[in-house]
Amino acid sequence: MQTTNSARAEELTRRLREFCAEHIEPNRTAYLLEIEENRRRGALFAASTTIERLKPRAREAGLWNLFLPRSERAPNGLTNTEYAPLCEIMGRILWSAEVFNCSAPDTGNMEILERYGTDRQRAQWLEPLLGGEIRSAFSMTEPQVASSDATNIECSIRRDGDAYVINGRKCWSTGANREQCKLLIVMGKTAPDAPRHQQQSMILVPVDAPGITFLRHLSVYGYDEAPHGHAELQLENVRVPVSNLLLGEGRGFEIAQGRLGPGRVHHCMRSIGVAEEALALMCERLDGRVTFGRRLSDRSVWHERIAEARCAIDQARSLVMDTAARMDAVGNKAARKEIAMIKVVVPNVAVKVIDWAIQAHGAFGVSEDFPLATMYAAARTLRIFDGPDEVHRQTVAQLELAAQRENRGVRREIAPTRQPA
Repeated sequence: MQTTNSARAEELTRRLREFCAEHIEPNRTAYLLEIEENRRRGALFAASTTIERLKPRAREAGLWNLFLPRSERAPNGLTNTEYAPLCEIMGRILWSAEVFNCSAPDTGNMEILERYGTDRQRAQWLEPLLGGEIRSAFSMTEPQVASSDATNIECSIRRDGDAYVINGRKCWSTGANREQCKLLIVMGKTAPDAPRHQQQSMILVPVDAPGITFLRHLSVYGYDEAPHGHAELQLENVRVPVSNLLLGEGRGFEIAQGRLGPGRVHHCMRSIGVAEEALALMCERLDGRVTFGRRLSDRSVWHERIAEARCAIDQARSLVMDTAARMDAVGNKAARKEIAMIKVVVPNVAVKVIDWAIQAHGAFGVSEDFPLATMYAAARTLRIFDGPDEVHRQTVAQLELAAQRENRGVRREIAPTRQPA
């Protein structure tokens, strides 16, 4: 498909690169030192002053809420094709997307509110999220069931007069730990006996609602992933108004599918940015290290890896850009196969390139002297989050089988009548 970008997108890409060079890159160390200081003083999930200080600069530069297309509330919003290269730039430094109010899970939650929320819900929650005043979390995954199949979810959302009562346990609620987090979007069952994909609903739950208990924060390869983190929550007889329900009872699965499509493109483009950063670090390290009288960058084994990394990254980027263009042209549902394909391909490419970069750095590659170990942990989790590889491969296979069967039928219609002996 044609993925040539608009002049507007090219201009924003240039400005974003300049902004990152001027404001993000010089603050890498300050950010890390700030998070470490917060750990020492027991304020693990406090807001980052580095990020908060840079947000007004991003707004002034017109680099704000770029992810949200076709919305009066976000006039800078772009198409998937236009936004994808910007997402890659933000991905090179794991925390930078929040500076532009373009970080997960808030981007997906804001899209939910924009697409499916009422005017009252948007006024109460979307406006402050778009303003960067609050943060939010998405609570779908549960510890008791295989949540890669969202129809397994057991959390109960029961109507009681003018309220819904919520009971269940949620885990991997990214960002729920943060002191800025004020909203949970919770997925649960309102109709356990309904058809399989009409049992689930989504509802807006204030974080301070009575009955919510934060059980623990979950680490990733030993990292606390502060300041956002991942929470395990217990919801016990949590009551919220009926007006907090999104779209209607039984529409939760539909909302989830609408949320995850663009989110997967965003994750994948950020992952390409991570892979590019890893490749740059790898090449720099190889040029600077000497073993047995020769630079590492002069050894053929590293030539092979550098070349394969460049080929893999560029192929992955092309696949994502093609997917973004298809989503813009025919919609998320019609691009299901392409979305599933990038979700398999890109995280695996990123993991491989980061792994080679770690190898090039030797023992320091697994330390915190370099960002590679953290990058690896983040990239590896993406092979599970937003649907594991196995589920996406199954989607690709099923759609491909259906297409091949249809093609065989067409070929039979035009095949010659004479059969081989």
